[in-house]
Amino acid sequence: MNLASEGGDPNSHLLFVNFNQDCTSLAAGTKTGYRLFSLSSVDKLENIYENVSENEDICVVERLFSSSLVALVSLSSPRKLKVCHFKKGTEICNYSYSNTILAVKLNRLRLIVCLEESLYIHNIRDMKVLHTIRDTPPNREGLCALSIHNDNCYLAYPGSSQVGEVQIFDTANLRAITMIPAHDNPLAAMAFNSQGVRLATASEKGTVIRVFSIPDGQKLFEFRRGVKRCARIYSMTFSADSLFLACSSNTETVHVFKLEDHKEKSSEDPQGWMGYFGNALKTSATYLPSQVTEVFKQGRDFAVARLPCPGLKNVCALATIQKMPRLLVAAQDGYLYIYNIDPLEGGECTLLKQHRLDGLQETSAPEGASVAAMSAGRDQPLTSGGSGGHYSPGLGRAGHVTSGDTATPPSGKPLPPSPHLTYASILRRDRQAGEACVDDDDESTACTIEEAMCDADDDCCQEPLTRQDPEKVDSGDTAAHAVEAIRLDDDNEFPPMTHKND
Repeated sequence: MNLASEGGDPNSHLLFVNFNQDCTSLAAGTKTGYRLFSLSSVDKLENIYENVSENEDICVVERLFSSSLVALVSLSSPRKLKVCHFKKGTEICNYSYSNTILAVKLNRLRLIVCLEESLYIHNIRDMKVLHTIRDTPPNREGLCALSIHNDNCYLAYPGSSQVGEVQIFDTANLRAITMIPAHDNPLAAMAFNSQGVRLATASEKGTVIRVFSIPDGQKLFEFRRGVKRCARIYSMTFSADSLFLACSSNTETVHVFKLEDHKEKSSEDPQGWMGYFGNALKTSATYLPSQVTEVFKQGRDFAVARLPCPGLKNVCALATIQKMPRLLVAAQDGYLYIYNIDPLEGGECTLLKQHRLDGLQETSAPEGASVAAMSAGRDQPLTSGGSGGHYSPGLGRAGHVTSGDTATPPSGKPLPPSPHLTYASILRRDRQAGEACVDDDDESTACTIEEAMCDADDDCCQEPLTRQDPEKVDSGDTAAHAVEAIRLDDDNEFPPMTHKND
C-alpha cells in the first residue's frame, strides 16, 4: 500500500508497505531505499534485506513469494518499473510507461502494471507484454487484485468509476470472464482468496463487505462492518484456508469475519434468550421492507482488533506464525502490529507485539496492558495528520513536502530538505525529459528472472542486465537488439504508449 499521500509519524520515513503473496514476508519502501522482513516469529522481526540509498525513494516494492525477485518503483521515476534480483543486488530489466505506475501485482505466471487508465499484463518469465487493457475507467487509486493461483490466474479491476462494478479477466488465457455488479457505490478494496475462487469487495461507503464466487460471480456472503458510520476501507485479506476474512479501515477497529454457511449456523439450536429473540426477528423480517430484511441477513464480525492510532493508512494480513493464527497490521505510523486470534471463540484480539519497520526500536505488549497505554509509551509521538503530504502516484494529489521537513534514516544521517513536488510537476518534468529503454537479449532476461524466482544462490547465470520497452513487445516487433525510445504526446493528458526507432 502506498503511504506517501498522507501524513503519519513525522519520524517515520515509510512510503510503502505490503505483504507478499503468502504472507511470509513484508516489504517496506522508504525515502532511502527498501527493506524486506521475514514473518516467521512474533517476538522478532528478522531483516532479510536492506537497500539504503539516499537517491532512491521507493514508493512501490513487491516481492514474488519467498524468491529473490522484486519489482520496484521510485518517486523520482514514477513511470519506470525495475525488476531486480535483490540477493545479488542486480537489476534484471526495467520498463517505462506513458503514465505514473499506481500498483504492481505479481504471481508465478504474470506481472501486472496498473496505470490510471490502462493495465499491462507481462509474462513474468521473460517480461514480455502479453496483453494491454486500455481505456479503463479512471482508477486514481490503482485498485486491482491478482489471484496467486496458477490455474485460476484472474485479474479483478473496477469496471466503472460511478458504481461498484468489478471486471474479471483471465490473465492466463487473455480473455474477459465476467462483470460483477458488486456495490452501488464505487469500489474501495478487493481481494482474492489463495485458490482464486472467491473475491471479496468493499465500496467507498465501507459498511458492507461482500464475497463472490469466481468465475460465475454469484454472491456467497455478505457482512456488515458497521451501522453507525461509513468508513474508508484500506485493505482486505483472506486466511490461507479461506475460512476467515479480515478488513481494515480508517477507524480504530480491524474486523475479522468467519466465512461459514448460514444454513449450518441456523440449524443449531438457539442458546439463551438472544437466540430466541434473533429467530423472532428473522420470522418477522418477512413482513418488513427488503432493505430491512437484508440487514438481518448480513453477518457480523467474528473477531475484532483495536489499533492504537486510528485514521492512518494500513494494510492487514492473516498469517500462521509458529503454527498459530495471527492478525498482522502494518500502519502508516511505521509499526507492524501482531494480534492473536482465537479461531474457535473469536472476540477481542490481543495485541502480542509491535515492531518498528525502520528497525529503530521494538516494543512488547506487557501482560494486561491496554492498547491506549502502549500507544502512550512509545519511543516516538504518533500523529494522524500532517500539514503537507508527500506526493503519491497512487492518489495523484497535489501534496507537497515543505523544505523544513527532514527525516532521519537508520544510518543516522539526516536527509536533505525535500523540494516542492506535485503530481502535475512530476508529470511535466517527465514529459520534458522523456524516458529511454533498451531492449537487449530476451533469453538473458528470462534466464535471470528464472534464477531470481528459483531463489538460486549459485551464479549459474551471469548474463548482462537488460532493459525492455513494453510497447515494442506489445506491438509485435521481435527485433531483439533494437534501441527504443518512448515519447509522450503533450496534447493528450493520458496518451497511448508510442515508440520510434533511433
